[in-house]
Order: sequence, then structure tokens, then C-alpha cells
Amino acid sequence: MQNINEIEDLVKLISKLPGLGPKSAKRIVLKLINNREELVKPLANNLAKVYKNVTRCYSCGSLKSNSDGCNNCENIKEKYNKICVVEDLADQWSIENSNIFKGYFHILGGTIASVGHRKEDLLINSLVERVNKDEIEEVILATSATVEGQTTAFYVQDSLKNSKAKVTKLAQGLPIGGEIENLDDGTLYSAFKNRSKLNSNSD
Repeated sequence: MQNINEIEDLVKLISKLPGLGPKSAKRIVLKLINNREELVKPLANNLAKVYKNVTRCYSCGSLKSNSDGCNNCENIKEKYNKICVVEDLADQWSIENSNIFKGYFHILGGTIASVGHRKEDLLINSLVERVNKDEIEEVILATSATVEGQTTAFYVQDSLKNSKAKVTKLAQGLPIGGEIENLDDGTLYSAFKNRSKLNSNSD
């Protein structure tokens, strides 16, 4: 590839995306260059709009439009009594696409370990506020079956100990070490259907 700084910088940026390495990034850049009017211009415009108008909701952690507000926790038409707590947006999208769960979502923004053990970086306090304000009856912890995910789940459960909500966790069908976004619909269905009440880790 020719030594052009703009292209090299673009390859480096694209290669940082999930599932893409330098070779894949180069193929993407070549495709973009060969389709400047069809791809580069509209892509640049859309990225600029997303950067300007789409932000993370400080209440539920989902994405929201600055002009329309948050459809996940503010403008939802139906009243639900359940909240599904996930680590990130990819997990929310996977569960939504499966049509397994009908209720609110709450995106923590990671796990305790993944954010350097800074619990304040996770949207746990806002979760407690939502549970109490919306009179939520069940909080479903759909964190990954990793050490970090389970540690976060127990911390969330402890934070909700003074609420009236029942706290459950995904059960059968969720393999040890499995991440929510990588599970197929059948596995997710089994995990939701067989969820169980989360007991206190008092041992």
C-alpha cells in the first residue's frame, strides 16, 4: 500500500473495531476509496450525525437521541414490572433481537473488574432509583457467566437489598465463561426461562 498518511491513519482506526485486523481494515479502506461518492461521503455524514446527536442515557445506560430523548426508560408506551440488567449495549441488542424478554433494560456499562474496580463508573445507583421509582417487581441479572460478571451481579444484588424487587439471574443454558452477546436465541431462551432467584453470598 502506498505510504499515504491519511490512508494509514484510517486503516489504524478501522482495525480497532471488533473482529477486524489490519488486513480486513485495508480491504475496507480500499472499498471505501473505490466508492467515494456512494460510501465515503454518506458514511462521513452519518458518523458526524451520530457523534453529534447520539449519547448514552445517564439513567438507564442505553443510547438516546438528543432530540427525542430515551425510548428505553422515558418514552416507552407500555408499563413493565421487570428490568433486565446487562453489561453493555451489545447484550441488550442480542436479547432484544431474540424477542425473549419484554420489559425495561438497564445497561451497567461494563463490570466492576473491567472498569478498574470503580463501582461508581457503573450505573448501579441509577438502577436502584429506577427500581424504586417504577415499582419494579423483578430485576433479572443478565451478566456474563464470568468471574467479573458474577462479581458484578452479586454487587448489584447487594445494592438492591432494601428494595421490594425480586432479584433473579439467568440459569440453565448459560455456559461458564459465556458472554451474553455471543449466545444464540435458543440458549438465551433457556437461560431466561430457567432463571432463578439470586441468593446472598453470605458464606
